[in-house]
Amino acid sequence: MPQTGSSSVQSTEERLRAQAPRTWQRMLSGRRLNLIEPSPMDIEIEDIALGLSRNTRWNGQTLGEHGWSVAQHSLLVTDIVRSLQPKAHPRVILAALLHDASEYVTHDLITPLKAAVGDVFKEVESRLMAAVHTRFGLPPVPAPEVKALIKKADWISAATEAVQLAGFTEKEVKTVLGIKEKPLAEVTLEPLPVAEVQTRFLEAFRRAEAAVRLASR
Repeated sequence: MPQTGSSSVQSTEERLRAQAPRTWQRMLSGRRLNLIEPSPMDIEIEDIALGLSRNTRWNGQTLGEHGWSVAQHSLLVTDIVRSLQPKAHPRVILAALLHDASEYVTHDLITPLKAAVGDVFKEVESRLMAAVHTRFGLPPVPAPEVKALIKKADWISAATEAVQLAGFTEKEVKTVLGIKEKPLAEVTLEPLPVAEVQTRFLEAFRRAEAAVRLASR
């Protein structure tokens, strides 16, 4: 007989808990975040900004004195979303900025490794993202159209990073990475120091958060 929904959930819980006896991490904010059952109350934007600004994309294999961080990638994706949809609601902008927020805990696994790790990693990532969204007043799961918009911007950013920083040709972006979006020609990427990126990310968050509050009045 096929498994029931409750049995599937139980099986996932067991698999997640089997990965490590201790399922929490202490953050520099003092929060103790349960990685398997994350509470929105244990998520702080300062922890996210710190983690993402120190976490590099492309496994750190990029040009420049500094790594191209997930935080800087998130800022670029946010700018691309604005260019694709100039009248996007502030909540969409905030969601774009936070689209990789779970990686302050999971780190940025490159696509081939993420596929190899499989469902357990995806489940942890999904739970963390739902908690992050809830913490900052967003729907736990973005609406399909919002998710599609951010994903398009994400692919454009990835294509641009691949060509400018990671040593891929435009042809390889399509044939090797499987990205259909074209890299940006009018933008020059410059990886920045961790402290500067962290500050810029926090400033962008504060602006987006203020815009959300204003739009909600």
